[in-house]
Amino acid sequence: EESDKLVVTAFGELMGSKKLAPGTTLPLDDNHAGWVYQNNRPLVVNDLSRMKKFKFDELLLKEGLNSYVVVPLISRENILGTLNLGSKTSEAFRDFDTDFLQLIAKQVALAIENARYFDEINILKQRIEDENVYLQEEIRLEHNFEEIVGNSKIIKNVLKQVELVAVTDSTVLIRGETGSGKELIARAIHNLSTRKDRTLIKVNCPAIPSGLIESELFGHEKGAFTSAITKKIGKFELANCGTIFLDELGDLPLDAQSKLLRVLQEQEFERVGGTENIKVDVRIIAATNRNLEDAMEEGKFRSDLYFRLNVFPINLPSLRERSEDIPLLAKYFIQKYMNKMGKNIRSISDTAISDLQSYSWPGNIRELENVIERSVILSTGDKLQIPRKLFDTKTRADNRLLNLDELEKNHIISVLEHTSWRINGERGAAKILGLHPNTLRSRMLRLGVNK
Repeated sequence: EESDKLVVTAFGELMGSKKLAPGTTLPLDDNHAGWVYQNNRPLVVNDLSRMKKFKFDELLLKEGLNSYVVVPLISRENILGTLNLGSKTSEAFRDFDTDFLQLIAKQVALAIENARYFDEINILKQRIEDENVYLQEEIRLEHNFEEIVGNSKIIKNVLKQVELVAVTDSTVLIRGETGSGKELIARAIHNLSTRKDRTLIKVNCPAIPSGLIESELFGHEKGAFTSAITKKIGKFELANCGTIFLDELGDLPLDAQSKLLRVLQEQEFERVGGTENIKVDVRIIAATNRNLEDAMEEGKFRSDLYFRLNVFPINLPSLRERSEDIPLLAKYFIQKYMNKMGKNIRSISDTAISDLQSYSWPGNIRELENVIERSVILSTGDKLQIPRKLFDTKTRADNRLLNLDELEKNHIISVLEHTSWRINGERGAAKILGLHPNTLRSRMLRLGVNK
């Protein structure tokens, strides 16, 4: 099982010995089985009371053995372990017994190797079945966007970043508000990468109950907990040689964060309830709408995990930051739902477009899509009617209520102007705002504050 140890599988009267119970590991030194394994040839001891070759022989004597024969288990020139036969009487084994036992050992070794191959085939079969189920679920999902729509400068800069990082295997951290299209960017990165022919596995972190997160990500062994009636392959194992997208990663509990850090560092993990190290080759794309710097200060997010994830950050703009893309997005969604519903909408009024552009869209593109879908349902003619009650026109750009991010952004700019854009020091903006200078810089980056 391991490079420097053998695992005991005991039979007969020795089954009762706690020191030789099934599953006990033995070092390769100072015991008969280890000697045979290392030297790849049989060993016969016919009088243990006179001929003790190893320290382990003392234990065998205490168990009542006086002679034993050990032969290697060899299959296709590979040694798998040893077959051991013991007797309470002295001089119990002859040369022909050893020869006969070697013939039996060949058959046993072949059976063991076949069983291993069978287990590997079953694991591969289960993985293929799991992938098929996952892909079928993905096909059934209605993705919000089938392509990236927009001509604004800010979205073009994001797409340039996507093109640069996609061809690498670097970890990507996508940051943006809810509904801004983080999953779409993750899919674009995967589809432009060398892993595009493998599966993109999506994990919605907040949707998984806290007690099942490790099992969902890393799998579990049969019997690991009460409801674990079969072995389960986790999302990381399923994504081997592909990409895993961890959506809203900031909601992961701390214990799962530590295990995720190990996967990032060493590309290996154990299933829940297991001891086997499972190696994987997985590209990680993470996304969050949370302020991870604040979460680190509050002790809710590991700083070492943050720095491992933040290799290539992509800051996705909100819809209000790219309002010039709203007409294109609206026309795209009109076409999408018009075709679905069998309607023939030929135009949308300039007033309606102006209303859409003046709204703050706290729900971002997802909210815009919902408004357009409902408008298509309600429209009876060939011109799209957008009832104002579908969105809050009181928050228009000319005289709208500011959300928390905008209030924070304006306050930070005000303090920076007061300090002549000095961040550090006793009279710096960080000191006035009660923030660490690095935290202030991170917030300025997220909110788009620059001199």
